[in-house]
Amino acid sequence: MKTKILTLLKNTDSYLSGQDLCNQFGVSRTAVWKAINQLKEEGYVIEAVPNKGYSLKECPDVLAYSEIKSVLTSKWAGQELFCFDTIDSTNTKAKQLAEEGANHGALVVSDNQSGGKGRRGRSWESPVSTGIFMTLILKPSLNPSDASMLTLVMAIAVAKACNKLTKDSCFIKWPNDIVLNRKKICGILTEMSAEMDYINHIVIGIGINVNMDTFQNELKEKATSIKIENGYPVKRAELINQVMLCFEEEYEIFMMHHTLEAQKERYNNMLVSLDKEVVIMEPSKEFIGIARGINSKGELMVEKEDGQMMAIYAGEVSVRGIYGYV
Repeated sequence: MKTKILTLLKNTDSYLSGQDLCNQFGVSRTAVWKAINQLKEEGYVIEAVPNKGYSLKECPDVLAYSEIKSVLTSKWAGQELFCFDTIDSTNTKAKQLAEEGANHGALVVSDNQSGGKGRRGRSWESPVSTGIFMTLILKPSLNPSDASMLTLVMAIAVAKACNKLTKDSCFIKWPNDIVLNRKKICGILTEMSAEMDYINHIVIGIGINVNMDTFQNELKEKATSIKIENGYPVKRAELINQVMLCFEEEYEIFMMHHTLEAQKERYNNMLVSLDKEVVIMEPSKEFIGIARGINSKGELMVEKEDGQMMAIYAGEVSVRGIYGYV
């Protein structure tokens, strides 16, 4: 009921009558009063006027269940929602929930992570009440060999969503980092449980630097936040909603083809390294080339010095001028 009352408060410009709320939900005045007080304790500024009712004056930037649900307008992504104040890793929790029967499209969100994970076993800094740390559970009818492309699908979605709330354009650093003004604001980590020809589940973890004010030590040269670049904070729940909406759109396109053929042009238009010099660092070798965009499988096409085109499907890619590489 608290979530429904918050949604109604957000969607009205006037006052909501306490008696009307009682009638609508079939509860007592005391029950409505308790729900209103719970919202106030979470930071919502709600004005109560005798003979008029309740009016929402200010919303906090929180990632509580009620807040996210009150703004979520997606069809299926995030509609089954699990929220935590703190957690070791949203990916770890999402994998557990997927194994326990959580549905396709379920979303795990935490205000803080004590053990956030990045690619290649790196840690992910997860300060309290400033970032978005979430993992989406997927159970697609898809060949396991095609699953890695979903990481790029999510990268398109996150970049599109962030662009709705940032003053400057966001770009993608292949395959899945989101870059704003040449610094990282988002990382994406995809993990899969599968058999030889069947996917049990996929979890896609997204960490977005939203309202951080500063970064420590070497991170300040490589990372930034939307707030730092915009000069003002944004509401994290609204950004979550935008990511879910954009992902639904991109996911449905991808599942029609099971390739990135219909999306590679859109991805390449946001690729920060397009037609630029890159250093490809593979486990056994390193070479320099010019990035020419992705192919329909999501591989990065790199033109080597001798003119040969090479498809990169794994490894680290450094782009001149990005993350301190000069």
